[in-house]
Amino acid sequence: MRVPLWLALLCVAVLGVKLIHPPWWLVAVLLLGGYLLTDSLLAPVIDSLVK
Repeated sequence: MRVPLWLALLCVAVLGVKLIHPPWWLVAVLLLGGYLLTDSLLAPVIDSLVK
């Protein structure tokens, strides 16, 4: 099953906010940073580590 990146990030953000209650700016920085990393030169390295 293939899940779109935006849906996975949204689910992680909602669960994280409900369980941990971090500040909203921290959630935004983590989501934006994760999204930017997926399009960077490090994406193949991260992909090989995850698999």
